[in-house]
Amino acid sequence: MTGPQPPSSGPSSTHPARYAVGMFGTSIPINMIKGSIVLFYVDMLGLDVRLYGIVMVAYAIIDAIDNPVLGFLSDRTRTRWGRRRPWLLVGAPVLALGTIALFTVPESLDGAGLVVWFATFAILCEAADSMINANYGALLPELFPQESRRAVANALRQGFQLLALVVSLALTPWLTTSVFGTEETTEGFTITAILYGVLACAVILYMTLGVREDPRAVHAPRTPFLPTVRAILTNPRFWQIGVVSACYLSAMGLVLTGVQLYVRYSLGLEVAYALYLQGVVILATVGFLAVWAKVVRVKGAPFTWRLSLVLLTLGFVPLYLAHDLITAILAGLCLGVGYGGMLASNDLVIARVLDEDTAVHGAHREGIFLAAFGFFGRLSGAVAGVALASLGALFGYYSGDDPGGQAGTAWRVYVCVYPMVLAGLGAVLSLLIQVPTNHREHPRL
Repeated sequence: MTGPQPPSSGPSSTHPARYAVGMFGTSIPINMIKGSIVLFYVDMLGLDVRLYGIVMVAYAIIDAIDNPVLGFLSDRTRTRWGRRRPWLLVGAPVLALGTIALFTVPESLDGAGLVVWFATFAILCEAADSMINANYGALLPELFPQESRRAVANALRQGFQLLALVVSLALTPWLTTSVFGTEETTEGFTITAILYGVLACAVILYMTLGVREDPRAVHAPRTPFLPTVRAILTNPRFWQIGVVSACYLSAMGLVLTGVQLYVRYSLGLEVAYALYLQGVVILATVGFLAVWAKVVRVKGAPFTWRLSLVLLTLGFVPLYLAHDLITAILAGLCLGVGYGGMLASNDLVIARVLDEDTAVHGAHREGIFLAAFGFFGRLSGAVAGVALASLGALFGYYSGDDPGGQAGTAWRVYVCVYPMVLAGLGAVLSLLIQVPTNHREHPRL
């Protein structure tokens, strides 16, 4: 382990917008998967929720293994193109092809064959997404060490993420069920996945080719695997902030995976109407994000983070009480207030943990550290699997072929009650922990 080194200033040649646009590409395919996978496999293809839950648990276990491994390999990569860029160049086409395959199921598949197809390509997409985001996220603290400039870059990339959500969540129900297909057919999902995959790959490649990594980080000594893992696992900040982040991401993961079926069963509308609910909420969140970015600059990321979690928790109450499209949209706007705050602050809080590790240990291991944090985020898949499986036991909803008599209540609980409990837990925990200072900006603190 080397001694502490001066903080890296990061290369000034990388424009925040060029870096931020990458979030648009990384978000499109993975959010189509999160937003439509339950509708596609469970409600349309008839995959039993219990089998879905088993696959998601396996997904989380594999993710727990590949995330730190991919991050570690990224930190140790030394090429003339940098540490992160080669992985991004490989991950982009793999994610695109995996997404297309996931939504292109041969008509002859059912039973065990359908489960195997789903598991194979869901896990492939997970691995590609882990590869991309471990490297993309690790660039944020390296390229933008000052929190004021980092906040700008983060706000821009979260804005691009919201734009991607408009495309991959709000437009998807309309494209898949009204433009390229119908409420009962799957062809629309295949065509939409192809469009999203090509667009995402092009954007990620454009971003990657415009990033200029810090040469001091590229030439830093390689850190060994086991001591690095030990340092992460024994760091209390990792567990404290990681668990809070997991609560937030799992809560929003449930909303993303269930909103289309909430519209179908809880509101009694066609899935295509999810366009209006998701579209209005996401576009409004863009405005909230701009306000929260100012709050970050004035009050700091930790204050914004804690307040946003409280508001996010309260936002699920009106969503539970909504009974038609108009009241659901109004409720969604309330939810968007807290969501915008978390988009503006959560990654900044995590970046401070990476800064502290670099300042204290003098090792540039942002990739493995962020990949380890990514495990908490990807726990949302396992949480969604368990929550979905519970709908069968509690409400009799097992699939679109066997929805039971309480499907409306089931999806209201899935989209509103479960997320509210998770966000509330995160809010309480956030008030009990200490967030580190920005050690790149204030190295002597």
